[in-house]
Amino acid sequence: MMSQRSKRELVEEIRPRYLKAKKPEKKIMLDELVATTSYHRKYATRLLKHGFPRRSSKKHGLPKIYQGEVVTALEQIWEVCGRICSRRLHPFLPEMVKVLERCREIHLEPETKRLLLQMSSATIDRCLSPARFEHPHGLSTTRPGSLLKKAIPVRTYTPWDEDQPGFLEIDLVAHCGGTTEGQFLYTLTSVDLSTGWIECQAVRQRTQQVVFEAIRTMRTQLPFRLLGIDSDNGSEFINDLLYQYCLSEKITFTRSRPYQKNDQAHVEQKNWSVVRRLIGYDRFETEAEYLLLQSIYADLHMYANFFQPVLKLVSKELMDKKTIKRYDRAATPFQRVLADQEIPFEGKARLSNTYVQLNPVRLRTMIDEKVAKLWKISR
Repeated sequence: MMSQRSKRELVEEIRPRYLKAKKPEKKIMLDELVATTSYHRKYATRLLKHGFPRRSSKKHGLPKIYQGEVVTALEQIWEVCGRICSRRLHPFLPEMVKVLERCREIHLEPETKRLLLQMSSATIDRCLSPARFEHPHGLSTTRPGSLLKKAIPVRTYTPWDEDQPGFLEIDLVAHCGGTTEGQFLYTLTSVDLSTGWIECQAVRQRTQQVVFEAIRTMRTQLPFRLLGIDSDNGSEFINDLLYQYCLSEKITFTRSRPYQKNDQAHVEQKNWSVVRRLIGYDRFETEAEYLLLQSIYADLHMYANFFQPVLKLVSKELMDKKTIKRYDRAATPFQRVLADQEIPFEGKARLSNTYVQLNPVRLRTMIDEKVAKLWKISR
C-alpha cells in the first residue's frame, strides 16, 4: 500500500503531463492514478487539475493565553493546596497568592499575576489536566454494635442543624494494608457540617476506651462548642461509655443507618480527600508510626482548616429525572468560622492571630516529609 508521501509525489509527476494531454489521454492517466492510489475519481480529477492544497503555517483558532509562567505558577499553587479541584481552587486563588507573597514563597510579575487571577474554573482544569491521578480503595473494618441501637437515635437535647457549627460526623479509617488481621492503627476523622472544620486523631486500637479518649481530645481542638456527633454503627461508637458521656455533656448523639454510607457523606468524603490521599493505604501498627501519624495530624490541623477551601451543598432539585445540585462559593473552614455570627469574637481573634503566622508551603513540606518517613518505616 502506498504511503501518503508516495501518492503526493505520483500526482505531482503526472499533473504536468495531464494538463497538456488531450481528453483520451487524460482518461487513461486518471484511470491509472485511481487504480494505483485508490482515490475517488472526482478527488483524483481535482488533484490533477489544481494540485494539493497548500499547507498554511498559520494555526487556526485563538492564540494561547495561559502558558509558560502562568501555568507554572498555577501548578505550584495547586501543589501547595493539595491538588484540589478547580471549583475549590478558583475562588481561593487570590487569597493563596496573597499568602504566598506574604511568606515570600512566590514572586509573580504583574502580567503573570493578572492572567492567573482571571482564570476560570474550566481554564484551570484544562491547564492542570495532564497532572491528574487516581487512587485505590481501602478495606472496611466496621463491626456493628447492637447494644444501644434503640437508644442512640433519640435526639435528646438539640435537633441537628447543619447551619450551626458544632454538629459533627465521625468515623474511623483503618490503616490495615491488605488484611484486617492483627492489630493496626486507625484514624478518627471528625468533620463539622456547617463550616467543614476537620480534625484527625491517630488511634492505637479500635476499643471503646481508646476511641472515647480520641473523641475527648478532638473536642478540645474545636474552635466552637460541640453540640452533636453522628457515627456509624460500629461497636467502638455504639457503647455505654460514649452514650453516657453525651448524656452528661448534653451532646446530641445519633447514628447512621446500617450499610448506608451516604448517611455520613461528609465524613466519608473527608476520609478519601484528606486521610487516604495523604496517608495512603499502607499498614501501620508500631508505636513509632503512631507518634509520627499524630505529628502529621498536628500539622494537618493547621493546613486543612486554614488553607483547604471546601464546597457546601446549598440545594438539590429533581429536574427531568436528574438531581441538580447547587453549591456555594468555596471557602476554607477558617473563613466560614469567621463568617459565622454565633462563634465568639475571642475565638475568631485567636484563629486570625494563628493564621497570619502560618506558611502553607512550609506546612505542606513538613507534612510531605513526615508522610514519606512514615511510608519508609512501614516498608
